[in-house]
Amino acid sequence: MLKYHSYNIVFQEIPGEVTLAINLSNCPNGCKGCHSPYLQQNIGNVLTENVLEQFIAKYRNAITCVCFMGGDNDPYNVQQLAEFIRKKIDGELKTAWYSGKSKLPEYIDLNNFNFIKLGPYVEALGALDSPTTNQRFYNIVNRKLIDKTTLFQKRMNKINGYK
Repeated sequence: MLKYHSYNIVFQEIPGEVTLAINLSNCPNGCKGCHSPYLQQNIGNVLTENVLEQFIAKYRNAITCVCFMGGDNDPYNVQQLAEFIRKKIDGELKTAWYSGKSKLPEYIDLNNFNFIKLGPYVEALGALDSPTTNQRFYNIVNRKLIDKTTLFQKRMNKINGYK
């Protein structure tokens, strides 16, 4: 069972997308230096198809993507909700998943996602915008993971005045 603690419309998590980021709780990863350690607790409300449909109806004209932030305690349900979006919205909204796991479970159907971030946060290596990060951000094209992690590093270089 997936629970969500909060949600926000964000612009940085998925490059080029206006994203409804749903923060899922009960994270089993326990990464040292986690920016949201409260999400390791079993808190919040159950995220059902009905709740997700209400979020989409409310924000549909403002977003281009829905991102599940976490959900490693129940990847099967993350996939089911992504599939629900794909079938319900018929490709008009992209779907993404930020997972702290190093690899996807075998049963995950990549057809249900446009983007996936993999990898636990390792404090010494930094987040996606660090050139030493262990985390990878993938665009999914024809069921293949295309590594786009450098998009985050290029963006940070621009922000910091580097070329």
